[in-house]
Amino acid sequence: MMTTVQMDSPWKCFSFFLIIFPLIFQLFSVTADTINVTQSIRDGETLVSSGGMFELGFFSPGNSSNRYVGLWYNNLTVRTIVWVANRRIPLTNTDGILRVINPGLLVLLNNTNGGTIWSSNASRSVHNPVAQLLDNGNIVVRGANDENPENFLWQSFDYPPIRIYQGSIVSTWTPLDSPQILLKRDESVHFRIGPWNGIRFSGTPNAREDPTYRLVFVMNENEVNYREYALDRSVISRFTISSSGVAQRWTWVDRIQGWVVYMNMPADICDTYGLCGAYGICNIGNSPSCGCLDRFVPRNPGDWVRADWSNGCVRRSNLSCQGDVFLRYSGIKLPDATYSWYNTSMTLEECRTECLRNCSCMAYTQLNASSGNGCLIWYRDLVDIRSLSTDGQDIYIRMASSEAENYNGSHDKDSELPLFHLSVITKATDDFSMNNKLGEGGFGPVYKGILEGGQEIAVKRLSKDSMQGPCEFKNEVIFIAKLQHRNLVRLLGCCIQGEEIVSMDLTSNVQAFNSRKLIKLKISADQTKSMLLDWQTRFNIINGIARGLLYLHQDSRLRIIHRDLKASNILLDSDMNPKISDFGMARCFGGNEIEAKTRRIVGTYGYMSPEYAVDGLFSVKSDVFSFGVLVLEIVSGRRNRGFSHTDNNLNLLGHAWTLYREGRTLDLVDPSLGDSSYFPEVLRSIHVGLLCVQQSPEDRPSMSSVVLMLGNEGAFPKARQPGFFTERDILAARSSSSTNAPNSTNEVTITMPEPR
Repeated sequence: MMTTVQMDSPWKCFSFFLIIFPLIFQLFSVTADTINVTQSIRDGETLVSSGGMFELGFFSPGNSSNRYVGLWYNNLTVRTIVWVANRRIPLTNTDGILRVINPGLLVLLNNTNGGTIWSSNASRSVHNPVAQLLDNGNIVVRGANDENPENFLWQSFDYPPIRIYQGSIVSTWTPLDSPQILLKRDESVHFRIGPWNGIRFSGTPNAREDPTYRLVFVMNENEVNYREYALDRSVISRFTISSSGVAQRWTWVDRIQGWVVYMNMPADICDTYGLCGAYGICNIGNSPSCGCLDRFVPRNPGDWVRADWSNGCVRRSNLSCQGDVFLRYSGIKLPDATYSWYNTSMTLEECRTECLRNCSCMAYTQLNASSGNGCLIWYRDLVDIRSLSTDGQDIYIRMASSEAENYNGSHDKDSELPLFHLSVITKATDDFSMNNKLGEGGFGPVYKGILEGGQEIAVKRLSKDSMQGPCEFKNEVIFIAKLQHRNLVRLLGCCIQGEEIVSMDLTSNVQAFNSRKLIKLKISADQTKSMLLDWQTRFNIINGIARGLLYLHQDSRLRIIHRDLKASNILLDSDMNPKISDFGMARCFGGNEIEAKTRRIVGTYGYMSPEYAVDGLFSVKSDVFSFGVLVLEIVSGRRNRGFSHTDNNLNLLGHAWTLYREGRTLDLVDPSLGDSSYFPEVLRSIHVGLLCVQQSPEDRPSMSSVVLMLGNEGAFPKARQPGFFTERDILAARSSSSTNAPNSTNEVTITMPEPR
């Protein structure tokens, strides 16, 4: 990846060099890419890197007659300059000559008068220096006989005032600061990415899923080094910073389309550094975008009326040091960590203790979201915070003890969530007004609410009549609080006061609850809803559920078995991205535990695996079975429970397997999916679904295998007979159902006695 700045740009990249190395490159000296003290490059001659990626020579920008020594891509139809040696002192003729001289300098001379136009420096002397253009875009000076070919006297990567090249980000860093990337003009910060949280830089929630680059970060006592590796050597990209301070990542498409913008930074007004001042938070979905963090108020209210937020916000209750508490704020881009301290081995609780004993400590958070370890502490006011709808992080901010009365939320060892006072919830929901009711969930009604700071929430209230009681509700809160994934719901907090038990979802889940019945509607017999979900949306839902389950089973801090995966427990946000919800029945596995047995079977008819429904045995393969049922339902637009067909008395699983054996798999597909171009993905999804619902748990794939199969074409194993492959008397079943229940097709979570 290339980063380019206009030659006269006053902007600079502070604390990093952005470079993307090809996965393999050679450092062998050949005539085409190397010069020694007896050779030179004159105007009209060039060096070409060994792999043919880059070329070094003389050029004139635009219509100018001035001559510069520069570096550009060798094989593009549009010459794109990525580095310039003498950008401040151009040659006015074609008499320039580039040479390498003792004791190890690369110099640009005016051959007419012998004057030096530009020169590199040298960290040491060598007897036989050479200059070489590497295939990663680095120009180096080294000793020709040096045993270590990377023992450079000088390299252009150390001098990127204009360009950042194909290779790595190398961060300059002080021991007191957490690594982050700043874009500055002179000493004024314009844009910030970071700090690093073990997975990505805070504020870049989608960076970890970039399919083009592999991200590698190294931080130890000797160095801080960040690299983005292009997974495909043929990918050519660059990163530019314009004179107006807009940073862009570009990708070369072809000679017709040329360079195409891949990413913009800043992406919107909320990316403007410090826009809302200290303790202000920017939300791009609000108008105005700036507000104060909850429990903070504008420092100068009059300024805010004039849309001047620069003076930020202050705590509405003053700190006293002794007796202060820490309240949790979720879903944010972490603040500027220029004045911070970190420890890689502390637990979150140890971090809290360390912060509490120092009155100058304003906030703390977990340093490494990947390992769950480490401590990051802020010692000054918190600046440059924004709200993130997905993959935002948590921070614990120092507050007066009086705030704990209404926001009882110091770091909770059990739920890891803030505990809100009931008065806060009732005020936010207008005392649980029916006008704010969004619908009914497994635990009870769900309400829309707005906190004092303007943040929208969804409040789930435990109903006294719910079949799922306080234990299941607390179980859900504990699990969801410990889990962070884009395909799982996120909780903001909860309230347990008297007989009232409620939990609070983040804003995106308000939209999610409104959309949650879309899947359920689609896999019903209501053909008026047949166009709700096209194939790309369905395939995105299938893949999202798969990734969420993979996280639960393998990648999270806990090994979670959901045990009640079904269509109504899949929420859809406003972009139709799926989020797994309702963890009241979930169980946690530890160590090498792979299977457990229960006396109390919980789940939903039509989704439970045979070994669980009959024998009470559950494992990750139980969730895999439920996932397979969901896949077949989403593809067919029909529900497994209550399914009927004119040709047989099979359930949906049996019908799908029969069609698969007879080579008529496409007959299962929802008729509304008429575009045949998607059929390869559709067939692959059905095959994966059938593999997941096989009778024997050992035959079912793991979720890691499922994710791979969904994304790749290839030869899959043959699907064996599914579980619950039985014919039944439909008329008798309907008669029995109508006698015993008002609606036999409702999805009901059931509890059964100990299996015999």
